Amino acid sequence: MVKTVVIDARGHMLGRLASILAKQILNGQQVVVVRTEEICISGGLVRQKMKYERFLRKRMNTQPSHGPIHFRAPSKILWRTIRGMVPHKTKRGAAALDRLKGFEGIPPPYDKVKRMVVPDALKVLRLQHGHKFCKLGDLSNSVGWKHQEAVKDLEEVRKARSKDYYAAKKKLQSLKTKATASVEQA
Repeated sequence: MVKTVVIDARGHMLGRLASILAKQILNGQQVVVVRTEEICISGGLVRQKMKYERFLRKRMNTQPSHGPIHFRAPSKILWRTIRGMVPHKTKRGAAALDRLKGFEGIPPPYDKVKRMVVPDALKVLRLQHGHKFCKLGDLSNSVGWKHQEAVKDLEEVRKARSKDYYAAKKKLQSLKTKATASVEQA
């Protein structure tokens, strides 16, 4: 059984993260990506929105429902970016894409799990200082994703709960160190 890796996508560049994840899932790694709305794309929001709207105009003329499907949610945009880097029409590629899960925010099973970052894809290490960038959540919101506010509210609740848990954990740890110190002295 391969261990599932949970990636916190906050502050990562879209293409660089996608290429690394594509390689990982092709090698058989189970990958879960959380906080996809915080992924960064180089170039300002206006430019990215214009590019995405050009993509939205591409459709099948006779039967648009057959044509390219334009996802609005950040997790699905990431999924489609990765799909372009995977031979998805083969069994191997389809199986690889089944090993990938993406979420906006951090839903309950993964909020208590250790989350990883990908240093090769981090914005602070890859995008030059002063260059424009935009968040995938803002782009999605501007092209028709309707759940940005809901995700933000749920994330605030999760962060408050996490903060309380961390404070309790620190208190317990300090009590534990005091107890061990008193035992060693006695």
